[in-house]
Amino acid sequence: MAVSTMNYAQAAVAALSDAMHDDPSVIAMGEDIGRGGIFGQYKGMQEAFGPMRIIDTPISESTIMGAGVGMALAGMRPVIEMRVVDFALCAIDEIVNQAAKNRYMFGGQGRVQLVARLPIGVWSRSAGQHSQSLEAWFAHIPGLVVVCPSTPQDNYSMLRAALRAEDPFVYMEHKELWGLQGEVDTSAEAHFGKARQLRVGKDLTIVSWSLAVHECASAVDTLAAEGIDASLIDLGTIWPWDREAVLADCARTGRLLVVHEAVQAGGFGAEIAATVAEQTGCRVARLGAPRVPAGYAANLEVEARMQAVRVVAAVRELLRKNS
Repeated sequence: MAVSTMNYAQAAVAALSDAMHDDPSVIAMGEDIGRGGIFGQYKGMQEAFGPMRIIDTPISESTIMGAGVGMALAGMRPVIEMRVVDFALCAIDEIVNQAAKNRYMFGGQGRVQLVARLPIGVWSRSAGQHSQSLEAWFAHIPGLVVVCPSTPQDNYSMLRAALRAEDPFVYMEHKELWGLQGEVDTSAEAHFGKARQLRVGKDLTIVSWSLAVHECASAVDTLAAEGIDASLIDLGTIWPWDREAVLADCARTGRLLVVHEAVQAGGFGAEIAATVAEQTGCRVARLGAPRVPAGYAANLEVEARMQAVRVVAAVRELLRKNS
């Protein structure tokens, strides 16, 4: 076991470096990654592995993703960097109609073993075209695995596991988690579709993922001081999501609040809430962003952010309605 303290970006560098040392078919490709990437998530990697494996590309997302799909079908394991999920919309055909569907449409003759890194979330002073959370879009597409690591440990273990898998992964790191510090055990294995139970409580279940998990953890501490005992589950994998863990906890507490930074309307929280309501009959509620683009001005941007104070208010309202 090798445990060290590193931040979220360094954990990604370590995971990709270890994978590239172990497997010569692993390469990375995207804009500015030779200079370390805009978040430092490739720092030092071109110097270590050379420009033929850490490949800087022109600004053409559809070309980058299309080349990645072709590389994967030829037996390589490409990591495709889209800088931010917002830019991946320029490559949506390659992700949805090529990477996701190839295995099905050609009878399993080809496997698109590809990891598309699509950072999500509000990015300070970056406004509506650089601050989206679109995990629900990709969860809707058959053939894609969708993950949202929330800690440095997750970002190491999940990336390592994704690079050993045989399916296309939509890998969604939060744009404002890169500096988060934590312990990373490089021997720890990730298990996709398995949630983490961060706290066990009796009054309600809170389910979240990505940066919002940390706001929920703060809210749970505030609620505990008021005598409200909440469970907290970090979903981690959006698809496949851990139905069994969520349903079991909700059946025990009788109440569910799903929290995400994505726009609430049509968000993945609706899938979780509907499933829990159908299977357990417990009371459900959702908390997400309003259906507006993230603003550039600070007073507008904050309206698109998930904050602990809003989680606390939503829990109080859920308990009030159910009292």
